[in-house]
Amino acid sequence: MKAIILVGGLGTRLRPLTLTVPKPLVDFANKPFILHQIEALKAIGISEVILAINYQAEVMLNFLKNIEENVGLKISCSQETEPLGTAGPLALARERLVGGAKEPFFVLNSDIICEFPLKDMIAFHKHHGGEASIMVAEVEDPSKYGVVIMDEKTGKVEKFIEKPQKFMGVKINAGFWMNIGQPKNYISGLSLYLDFLRHNCSSKLASSGNLIGNVLIDKSARIGEGCSIGPDVAIGPNCVIESNVDLSHCTLMKGVNIGRRAKVCNSIIGWNSTIGNSAQVYGLTIIGEGANVNDGVELKGATILPHSVVKASIRNS
Repeated sequence: MKAIILVGGLGTRLRPLTLTVPKPLVDFANKPFILHQIEALKAIGISEVILAINYQAEVMLNFLKNIEENVGLKISCSQETEPLGTAGPLALARERLVGGAKEPFFVLNSDIICEFPLKDMIAFHKHHGGEASIMVAEVEDPSKYGVVIMDEKTGKVEKFIEKPQKFMGVKINAGFWMNIGQPKNYISGLSLYLDFLRHNCSSKLASSGNLIGNVLIDKSARIGEGCSIGPDVAIGPNCVIESNVDLSHCTLMKGVNIGRRAKVCNSIIGWNSTIGNSAQVYGLTIIGEGANVNDGVELKGATILPHSVVKASIRNS
């Protein structure tokens, strides 16, 4: 059985992170988005994963060289020469997905994180005997999504309505938890994911130090004395957290340095960035790769481009 992951999008809503790294390779809970999906597919015996790529294709291909051997799963690419939407990549990869067989295959978007109950989905699909099965999610505001109209008793899909202007239902074509391809959902999704680990694989969470709630810390990270960390924090490889730092509801990607007495809350700090002593970063601030925030600077709701040097405070409402 095979799977295809749609990874061709530009990831504009996660900029500035995606200015230097394709969205599928952006870290979430200390591993790239797409690796969560690849590992879930391998766990149920998928034989091959096909990545439908377009944007920053060379970076994706380099990633494949490293990950295929580590995961122990055949991973190949179907490369678009122009954006083909959602159905186009399936047509392009048709022969590789099905060939002469009639075996079902999985289709995933690259920025969905969920519990991946894929075995249950296979059983459901084979039981009803229809052409396709989809996962849906319930949301409070369906106006931003494609709403699925279905028979509640049989589960049979009747039609799709893209971004309805009036209420048509609350089930959308998305995922169990949420689309984390935008900053607000990324941070909310991290909270859900860490809570999932707490209940299902608590050994992966940090358990020593001055921690509050669920915290994920890579073993190579270094943390100084007097820090307050949590809840809902992910600290990536080779991060350096100096003394008396306050971290909550945030992600620090690989190689981030946080200076003494700094505070980071409700924000995402990109790879190899530096936050100066006594700086404050909060209010859904997103900092791109390799940026440098000077001592004492305050960033509220700011978007900082990769490799920038921030010398003055930015406070957005």
